[in-house]
Amino acid sequence: MGLIIMLIVGGLIGWLAGAILGKDIPGGILGNIIAGIIGAWLGSAIFGHWGPSFGGISIFPALIGTIILVAIVSFIFGAMRKRK
Repeated sequence: MGLIIMLIVGGLIGWLAGAILGKDIPGGILGNIIAGIIGAWLGSAIFGHWGPSFGGISIFPALIGTIILVAIVSFIFGAMRKRK
C-alpha cells in the first residue's frame, strides 16, 4: 500500500512542478511519476526532510527538487532542439 501512495504522491508532485513551470513533462503520467520521485530524492538530498510528509515523501523539498529537475531537463531538451 505504501508503494502505491508513493507513486500517487510522486505523480502529483511531478504534475504540480510542470504546472508551476508551465512545462510539459515528457511521458505523460509515467513521466510525472518518475520526475516526482527523482525530484523528491533530489530535494530531500539537498534540503533535507521537513514539512508534511505523505507516502514517505516530504512534500516541500520534493516539490522544490522536482521543479529544479524539470527546469534542468527542459533546458537540456530545449538546447538539443535548437541544435538540430
